[in-house]
Amino acid sequence: MLDGGMKQFPTKDQILEWVRDNPGAASKRDIARAFGIKGQDRIELKRVLKELQSDGALQGNRKDIRASGALEPVELLQVTAIDADGDVFAEPANWKQDVHAPTVLLVPKKGDPALGIGDRGLFRIARTGEQHAPYEGRLIRKIGSGAAVILGIFRATETGGRIVPVDKKASKEWIVSSADKNGAKDGELVSATKVGSARAGLPRAKVTERLGDPLAPKSVSLIAIHEHGIPTDFPDAAEKEALKAKPVSLGNRTDLRHLPLFTIDPSDARDHDDAICALPDPDPKNEGGFIVWVAIADVAHYVRPGSALDKEARKRGNSSYFPDRVVPMLPEKLSGDLCSLHEGVDRACIAVEIRINAAGEKIDHRFVRGLMRSPATLSYDQAQAAADGRPDAQTEPLMADGITPLWAACFASRKATNNRQPLHLDLPERKIILSDEGKVLSVAFRERFDAHKLVEEFMVLANVCAAETLEAKRKPLLYRVHEPPKPEKLEALRETVASVGLTLAKGQVLKTAQLNRLLDQAAGTEHSETISMTVLRSMTQAYYSRENFSHFGLNLKRYAHFTSPIRRYSDLIVHRALIAAHGWGDDGLTVEEIDNLDATAEHISQTERRSMLAERDTTDRYLAAYLNDRVGNEFTGKVSGIARFGLFVSLDETGADGLIPLSHLGREYWIYDADTNTLKGEKSKRVIAIGMPALVRLAEAAPITGGLMFELLELDGKPMPKGTAQGARAKIRRNRNGKGRKPKTSRRR
Repeated sequence: MLDGGMKQFPTKDQILEWVRDNPGAASKRDIARAFGIKGQDRIELKRVLKELQSDGALQGNRKDIRASGALEPVELLQVTAIDADGDVFAEPANWKQDVHAPTVLLVPKKGDPALGIGDRGLFRIARTGEQHAPYEGRLIRKIGSGAAVILGIFRATETGGRIVPVDKKASKEWIVSSADKNGAKDGELVSATKVGSARAGLPRAKVTERLGDPLAPKSVSLIAIHEHGIPTDFPDAAEKEALKAKPVSLGNRTDLRHLPLFTIDPSDARDHDDAICALPDPDPKNEGGFIVWVAIADVAHYVRPGSALDKEARKRGNSSYFPDRVVPMLPEKLSGDLCSLHEGVDRACIAVEIRINAAGEKIDHRFVRGLMRSPATLSYDQAQAAADGRPDAQTEPLMADGITPLWAACFASRKATNNRQPLHLDLPERKIILSDEGKVLSVAFRERFDAHKLVEEFMVLANVCAAETLEAKRKPLLYRVHEPPKPEKLEALRETVASVGLTLAKGQVLKTAQLNRLLDQAAGTEHSETISMTVLRSMTQAYYSRENFSHFGLNLKRYAHFTSPIRRYSDLIVHRALIAAHGWGDDGLTVEEIDNLDATAEHISQTERRSMLAERDTTDRYLAAYLNDRVGNEFTGKVSGIARFGLFVSLDETGADGLIPLSHLGREYWIYDADTNTLKGEKSKRVIAIGMPALVRLAEAAPITGGLMFELLELDGKPMPKGTAQGARAKIRRNRNGKGRKPKTSRRR
């Protein structure tokens, strides 16, 4: 104290340090009390505080003195970055000081929701003393999510620049000041974050990363990866763990190396995590039955709970697949090597032995932790050709003991599947062929073989076995859930069905068998496409849950993902649950993981949706690039979507979707009917419905955004009147009474 205890008046640095350490408690009186300043020395304190304010080191008044750049004990923060190690950083959401906003390291506690870039929340603040992150924050309450990351083309101006978003749904450009452009050059693809709040005019942003030429062929998937925030680089700790991994020996594992467990995958597959085989059941009580083995890579052996590999795998949630690259859930040493069931090498696995009878019904099953050696890595084309009687040098030795009994077992299993009545929606999958430079060479639909259905048949069966075993052993797990259609979706489906002269009964619990009858009735008719697409759009999206709400589409009471732990974190959780349930080792599901299952389910459901959107956006951009040289050409297609502002047509050749605004549909008002999901011309009375055949002209293709614009020439074989002079860029008109409604949207299953 000055009057007895303290010999010396505090220095400016001591005062500043105390103010920083006591945010929210610093008045002139507080400072004086802290240092024992009394009497005439208070005048000197007042002078020092004024000097510190003049120097910009302090701000506020005598009752609220704060260090410049300091944070309050509780602050509204916005997440600005997530580094390679998974650490999350934030800055004050409403920073108004002249100095740069301080960085806050967010410290999560058990039960906190996962935070992504742009998310906001109230945080309790504490100083750390670290230069790179002088504060740490602990979440009090999440306020909301914001799409803070902006991806777009930088356009230079005299005062800085503007960012034109690559998102085709974005309607605004962003202003960038000279201080915030981070060296960006005109025409570059950049990543940016929102700054400040725009009360009037365009919003403001600062460039955070320069990504190069947006028109370079291999930038297409990079745009989607950055736009959706998919992590690409593995932390050093995770890479080191992967590099230390070694092949396993037999030990206490069940030796399965005598079984003809071979893999069947696409010819361009980058990993092989499942192998199958079938043998006739020697039990005379099961005449005509089979023993089916499904072996899955034992990823849990290498990715231990709480490890760096585990943290990164959970963060990613799943692998993301693009035409030119894969963003894997696990490093290459595991995904492409030790956890990939390559031909002729010993591999750790978790396998299920399933006995089925001649009618395809499951009699029993058991799981083992084993060691296998695949005799062959086959493509779907190879396997199908062999099953059709055209084996090659690789498949010929597998015919008698491998391929022939496997196909026979599949035919038996399919009998039970047909009786179960899963939903009959077999949707085509597009395949984009690229050159080595990344240019689109061709776009086609992947051919579907019986070999595809065979693999799916036994993967579904193995997934059911996993759920049944864990339920029987009363162990927690993550279910794959697919709920029935919502009532409003079901009613819209009934309306559409009625409009084409078919019926879907009311007043009873909807079953897949009813929808299958409807699909079968429409098959081969002019309404087949309409009914198939409307049934698809009525479906809810599948997700992961600790609670079991069954799987409507597969018509299964319980279902869990077990067969792809290389690329799905959900399957790794199920593997760990099986390990714990059977007492196979110390790498099973932990108590902490069990307590956190709800949060994990929500997180990986979100990462799955993120990957799905990124993959779809990439496909759209590749298709737009492929069609860019064919602007003005005519194409056949079908109406794939209807909204109050226009309609979408999917091209038969490529499956590419493009918009036709109402301004291209003649000089009349079009009325959108949300119940039947149709457009009706007020004067012509023409009705436009999903599934109608169409002839269109490509008016515009935008590779950077993935947008396509069509002009409708013919609909259902009849010519359409020409649109207004405003053309494709015209302002969208609503119907006359102003009651046009946004179409009801659905999520993919």
